[in-house]
Amino acid sequence: MDLSTAIHELESLEASGLESFRTSSRPEEVEAARIEYLGLKQGKIKAAQERLKLIEPSARKQYGQRFNTVKKALEAAWESAKARLERPEAAISGLDVTRPGTPRPRLGHRHPLTQTADELIDLFGRLGFGVARGPEVEDVFHNFEALNIPLSHPARDPADNFYLSDGALLRSQTSTIQIRVMERQAPPVRIVAIGRVYRPDEVDPTHSFMFHQIEGLMVDRGITMAHLKSTLRLFAQGYLGEDVQIRFRPSFFPFTEPSVEVDMLWHGGDRWVEMGGAGMVDPNVLRAVGYDPDEVTGFAFGLGVERLCMRRHGIDDIRQFTLNDVRFLSQF
Repeated sequence: MDLSTAIHELESLEASGLESFRTSSRPEEVEAARIEYLGLKQGKIKAAQERLKLIEPSARKQYGQRFNTVKKALEAAWESAKARLERPEAAISGLDVTRPGTPRPRLGHRHPLTQTADELIDLFGRLGFGVARGPEVEDVFHNFEALNIPLSHPARDPADNFYLSDGALLRSQTSTIQIRVMERQAPPVRIVAIGRVYRPDEVDPTHSFMFHQIEGLMVDRGITMAHLKSTLRLFAQGYLGEDVQIRFRPSFFPFTEPSVEVDMLWHGGDRWVEMGGAGMVDPNVLRAVGYDPDEVTGFAFGLGVERLCMRRHGIDDIRQFTLNDVRFLSQF
C-alpha cells in the first residue's frame, strides 16, 4: 500500500471518529463509538495499526507518527464525551459542580421604623395628605418664633434643646416643616411632615434623645375641630383597627389653640395610651407665615412614629430600634 493512500485513510478515520464522539448524546452511544474506533479486537484504530505491515519499510516511520496522532485525538475525544455526559453543567459553564455549594446570601430589609413611616404616609395619602420634608438643622425662627414660642418660654431652654455653635439647633419638632410649607404655599394646605427630631431626654424604655414624628396640617376656609377629630379617628381605625377608640383631653401648646392630647384605646386594653398632641392652628402662627386668620383656619397634630410602631407590634423598649440586634430586626 502506498503511503499517500494510507495517510488519507487515517485522516478519514480521524474525522469520522471525532464526529461520532462529538455527536454522542447518551452514554451508550459513546460506548458504541469507543468499540467501533478504539476497540482492541475489531476497532478501526486496531485495523489501521495492522496496515503498518503493508507500508513500504522506508515509509513506516512517517505512517506510524501520523497513526499515533490520530489515536491520541480519538482517545481524547472519547474522554471528553464521557465527561460531558457525566457532568453536563461543568461542560457548559466551566464550573466544578463537585465543589461544596455556597449558602444563599442573607438579604436585608427595611427597618421597622421605615416600614411604619411608609405605612403612615400611605394611609394619610389615602386621606388626601401630601408629604413634606425639611432640614434637621433649623434656625430659631422656624423652630420657635414662627410657632408662637416666645423667648421666655421654657421650651427654648438650652437644657431642652441641642443648640449648635452658630446659633442654629437640631429641630425639636417636625412642626418646623409646616412653617416652611405655609411660607411658600397659599391655602389650601393638606400635608403630613415626617422625620427625626432631637431632644436631650434621658434614655429609658420610653424616651430617647432622637426619635421620629409625623405631623399633619390642614389649612383652608372653614376648618374646625370636627375635621381634626374625624381625621384622627379615620387614621386610628386604618392603622390600629376598627375597634380602636380615640379621645381628646384639653391641653396647651403654644402653636395651637385650643389644644388637646390625643389618647387611644385598643380592643382588650385596660388603659388609654397618649399618642400625641393636636389642636387648631393658633392665629399667631397663621400670621407669621402671611395667612389671614380671619379668612382661613386649620388644624395640626403630631404623633410619635416609635410609639405607634411599639403599640402596633407589642414592643416595650424604644432602645430596641437602635441596638441593631438582628434577632429583633429580622422579625419585621
